[in-house]
Amino acid sequence: MTLKLIFSEAKQWKYLVDTLSRLIDEASFIATPEGLRLRALDPSRIAMVDFVMPSEAFEEYLCDGEVRIGVNFDEFKKIMKRGSAKDKLELEVSEERRLKVRFRGRAVRTFSLPILELGAEELPTPRISFTVEAKLLSDAVKDAIKDAEIVSDYVKFETGEECLLMKASSDRGSVEVEFTRDSGSLIEIDIKEPSYAAYSLDYLSDMMKAYQLSDILTIEYATNKPLALTFDLPGGGRLTFYLAPRMEA
Repeated sequence: MTLKLIFSEAKQWKYLVDTLSRLIDEASFIATPEGLRLRALDPSRIAMVDFVMPSEAFEEYLCDGEVRIGVNFDEFKKIMKRGSAKDKLELEVSEERRLKVRFRGRAVRTFSLPILELGAEELPTPRISFTVEAKLLSDAVKDAIKDAEIVSDYVKFETGEECLLMKASSDRGSVEVEFTRDSGSLIEIDIKEPSYAAYSLDYLSDMMKAYQLSDILTIEYATNKPLALTFDLPGGGRLTFYLAPRMEA
């Protein structure tokens, strides 16, 4: 099978791999002629990553069949950290079943990673009936997560009158963040019914590292149902995280 991918900005993949490495240890990218995808659970099975990047998002995309690229994300992250802002990124699977990671900039630097043989079973897409969908500025949500971490280890999502609320509290104190259209942080919101749910800040903090990939974040949730965070990527790509709710006693 032939696989060679060139992406114009290595730094975007640097941010992507750094975010993924915080949630998953090992997983397989699946390359097909249509594009690249990855779907994996974190070790605790509380969170899931769903990544899709169509072939059109790449500067060059050569793939003549299905190729599975199993990687250790800690090792992949160490390599991606070596990419600079002006580098192009080239990914290639060699005949020796190794992943070649090549940075093309002031010099051509080539790294090689062993491709892991991981399970071939693919996870199904979660089927969740969301009752709230909101598009927000991703850096505003990132700041709200940092605010909540000061006082708690989880945060509650609630709906107000055409607004989204994030609340956190403990014996250390409390904080409430309101996202509205007037403030500019809320772009649009669709509330099918008033809803609330609580989620782990440890996981949300790791997921929000992806704010560097997209200015806009879509949040979807329903009362005591999993949360979905979706970042739209350049070229029609998408990175979605699913997070199980924290069930309060």
